[in-house]
Amino acid sequence: MTRTIELIFDFVSPNAYLVWQPLRELAARQGAQLKITPAFLGGMHKLTGNAPPFIRDAEIKGKNAYASLEMQRFIAKHRLHRFKMNPKFPFNSINLLRMLASLQGDDQIRFIEALNPAIWEEGLDVTDAAALAAVLTKAGFDAERLAAAAQDPAIKQIVIDNTEQAVERGTFGIPTFYVGTEMFFGKERLGQIEEMLAAR
Repeated sequence: MTRTIELIFDFVSPNAYLVWQPLRELAARQGAQLKITPAFLGGMHKLTGNAPPFIRDAEIKGKNAYASLEMQRFIAKHRLHRFKMNPKFPFNSINLLRMLASLQGDDQIRFIEALNPAIWEEGLDVTDAAALAAVLTKAGFDAERLAAAAQDPAIKQIVIDNTEQAVERGTFGIPTFYVGTEMFFGKERLGQIEEMLAAR
């Protein structure tokens, strides 16, 4: 039986970047398949009333400082020292999600692996069409075709549907994972996911 970890994903989430490689390693260890579901975090926040933690928790003494400490611990544990906050954060990721939604299977994985380091290690401005196209072309993608796909009404609807359906399932933030019907939120839940898979 093929075991699957579904990842609800948006490029704008730094935690989605941080969890990506550890998740890939976990899936490989457990013989699990990754399913990527592109969903728009901004739309998710609007539908759920959620907000980015740095905004939501700004008035809670110590909470954002502790979240930063936890992030640094995760970075150290998984040797993700190339990470740096994108200077344009929070950026509009909708076109990236539409491009991702136009791809299937391994091409989705390659797309994420091309853009994650460009955005979260090299500071790519995702609104710079030429710079984005250069990254995609270098990774072997047809950047012009992907840009056109991002304007396709059917592709746009996929991202809308993914976002709404994720919220209906209980998703309120990113990264969220599903193993079967079991939901896990946040990069700190990788251990729980692995325990579940190992027990099957």
